[in-house]
Amino acid sequence: MNSRQPIPVVVLAGFLGSGKTTVLNHLLAHRAGTRIGVVVNDFGSIEIDAMSVAGQVGDSMVSLGGGCLCCAVDGSELDAYLEKLAAPAHRIDVIVIEASGLAEPQEMVRMLVANENPGIRYGGMVEVVDAAEFDATRSRHPETDRHLAVADLVVLNKTDRVDAAERARIEGLLASLCAPGIPVVGADHGRIDPELLFDRRPWTETRGQLSFEDLLAEAEDHGHDHDHSSHAHAAYESVEFVSAQALSPRRFIDFLDRRPAGLYRIKGFVHFGVPGHGEKYEVHAVGRFLRFSPQPWGRGEPRLSQLVLIGSGTDGPGLLRELDACREEAPHELGPESMWGVLRYVARPAEPEGEAAEARAEAPAETQDEPRAGA
Repeated sequence: MNSRQPIPVVVLAGFLGSGKTTVLNHLLAHRAGTRIGVVVNDFGSIEIDAMSVAGQVGDSMVSLGGGCLCCAVDGSELDAYLEKLAAPAHRIDVIVIEASGLAEPQEMVRMLVANENPGIRYGGMVEVVDAAEFDATRSRHPETDRHLAVADLVVLNKTDRVDAAERARIEGLLASLCAPGIPVVGADHGRIDPELLFDRRPWTETRGQLSFEDLLAEAEDHGHDHDHSSHAHAAYESVEFVSAQALSPRRFIDFLDRRPAGLYRIKGFVHFGVPGHGEKYEVHAVGRFLRFSPQPWGRGEPRLSQLVLIGSGTDGPGLLRELDACREEAPHELGPESMWGVLRYVARPAEPEGEAAEARAEAPAETQDEPRAGA
């Protein structure tokens, strides 16, 4: 379709009233220079959610009204919208689908991973949960447990409406309902760091008038006392790892398998240097969702592994020690079987992503986190 890397498509799910639109508006308001395409899937003929975000994304938003996205027979309508947003002219960096509160996220994930558009790729599912109404929501919607089981990241919203003991109780329940190791991010008023889901770009698009981001920044300058402890990013820590030495694919997969629940996102590039696999491997992990994308090195580009790890309550020095232990002194001596764990998360032309990932969508709790042969 184009020479750019496929655009990640993130599903933002959750039952009615959980705060999905609030989370989405927060992401839009704090996107910096990132160009976000939005698909809003309202339930009903009056598209309230679509109207609430339309002023922030302009022509980069499309909406499917009159029912759930997952109810589409063959996904062709969604495919058309995604193709529109992925057009090079829009220069979109990430697409967010805000699912109807009555949507079936497992079906939505299946539609995305089976999509054959080379311009997009599935980027994980985020489930928004209302802390104040969690028990009532489970009572009204028993399928809540099934939805949580397919999530890659859970946002426990409205934590300001429950006390510490109640929050701890809910987090314990979520740990038992989600797949092992699924991170749970606490939030109030939908405020989470956008870096947990996508990269923010520098602001470079202002042309003679204030951009949307400029206006927001100006409003914040006048309306806040700059108490950074109240900012969304204050709850997260970032750790950077750089290695000129190749990493062992097996030990790196082991590290990813054992990553703590508080480690919300990993991004960057890895150099394995295994014969026949000399490319740089982009790694993208949101919660327990994991993807590797091999890419050619640029002319004169140094062979480095460069990773950024974003989390909360994690042991930064400990993570760096674990990554240091992944260094491989003799990558040229490794056989092709050492790459099997990595290649499991690479979409290959010989095995279309839809075939490999559809199985994961059918049983994500087991296939994303089970011990991997050859890892």
